[in-house]
Amino acid sequence: MKIFSVEQIRNWDAYTIKNEPVKSVDLMERAATACFDWIIRNFDDSYHFIIFSGKGNNGGDGLAIARLLKSIKYRVSVYIVQSGSASADFETNLKKLEKTSVPVTFLNDADSFPQMNETDVIIDALFGTGLNKPPKGLFAEVINFINDQNTNRISIDVPSGLYIDKSSIEPDHAIVKADFTLTFQNQKLAFLLPENEPFTGEVSLLDIGLSQEYEEQESCRLNFTDENIISGIYRPRKAFSNKGNFGYASLLCGSYGMMGAAILSSLGCLRIGVGKLTVVTCEAGYPIIQTAVPEAMCMTSGEKYISDFTEFEHFDAIGIGPGIGKHDSHKKLLKELFTSFKKPIVIDADALNVLSETQELYSLIPAQSIITPHPKEFERLFGKVENDFERIDLALSKAKELNIFIVLKGHFTFIATPDGNGFFNSTGNAGMATAGAGDVLTGIITGLVAQNYSPLDTCILGVYLHGLAGDIAAESFSLEAMIAGDIIENLGAAFKKVTSEILYV
Repeated sequence: MKIFSVEQIRNWDAYTIKNEPVKSVDLMERAATACFDWIIRNFDDSYHFIIFSGKGNNGGDGLAIARLLKSIKYRVSVYIVQSGSASADFETNLKKLEKTSVPVTFLNDADSFPQMNETDVIIDALFGTGLNKPPKGLFAEVINFINDQNTNRISIDVPSGLYIDKSSIEPDHAIVKADFTLTFQNQKLAFLLPENEPFTGEVSLLDIGLSQEYEEQESCRLNFTDENIISGIYRPRKAFSNKGNFGYASLLCGSYGMMGAAILSSLGCLRIGVGKLTVVTCEAGYPIIQTAVPEAMCMTSGEKYISDFTEFEHFDAIGIGPGIGKHDSHKKLLKELFTSFKKPIVIDADALNVLSETQELYSLIPAQSIITPHPKEFERLFGKVENDFERIDLALSKAKELNIFIVLKGHFTFIATPDGNGFFNSTGNAGMATAGAGDVLTGIITGLVAQNYSPLDTCILGVYLHGLAGDIAAESFSLEAMIAGDIIENLGAAFKKVTSEILYV
């Protein structure tokens, strides 16, 4: 799924209107109907819906929703902010609404704001995706009033006041804090970034039949991973396969006191389907790996942490970092690995922390390698940013500069690619914010690289399956009780779900 800019969204509407063809007011009716259908599925007629409307097309959506709700005897009231000129489609819907018994109030000041109670539901239809400056005056007062109410808030297309393509975090910027956002057709960039979590609530994508031809032909640097993307990546196994067909991976992981990371990473690598795995760890970890992961082979170097290992040539893929600790000798280890192993390397955890303190090694990272930082590790590697939009831009810039893939972990994990494109992941949940979940991902990604998936496909598929396994685990264990091992145990179920979905894509 492509993530379009504000301008592209506007052009998508225009293209649909011209080429379907469909009148703009009828496309507005289509959007309102999609919202109406969602509302009546989720709220019964015991609620009173109070719609706050601007005079643009987002306001027109709100008026059409009011008319549709009234048509099935829902209680509705409309409050229109008297500011700015009205769009033609807003005027058309206002005339239609005036033929109903829906009470309409024009707001000129705060004295006209309604009294609210617990059975009221607010529908926010003040501004759409085209907003490019902070709401001021009466609009800001209305937004602050909406946020002060102890009731459900539904925003149409976007919470009013929120920018789509840039950060909205600035002093005195009024933004509706929605409980539910009903957005049209595709995901929006702003909805995928942590800084906007207080405003978006639960986001629902509503299909309003915008032109598929436009979406297919319009170039776009950002994407939201869905079943269509995964179906083009996943490769089912052939009946006469053997373990040699699925690669030989190595994980440099673990140290005294941190062998759990090595176990989790190794099990993730094996569960993702690698043909053969050798774990390189310290002597203290040898009996632990041999006991906990009997399917893996084991080599040792160093007594309590890995040191002076140089036997890299046998492997199809190497991952390094989980549980290795931060030791001065690891700088030499990374340099030896980067200069002698010319295939993509997966770099995570302590290897990233060592790397961040040895920036002269950045230029030695083999082309197309994959790093998997969480936000703090990313900051140590590349510096601080002012907001999440800047972090995405910096990730894309550094991926291009270093010719690497950056998997920036978090909800909607972001994958920055060397060609300037980015992918937000659509699976995963807050239960995965637990120790060891990132180690599992390192193993998964290393295992997919060993199976000869391209680095891009590895990142997309690996992150998706990791998150999907977490979603399945959450159904059994809850978000609070999930641990990293549950992700590993549900990778098989994730594969089954992917293969079943592909049958219907």
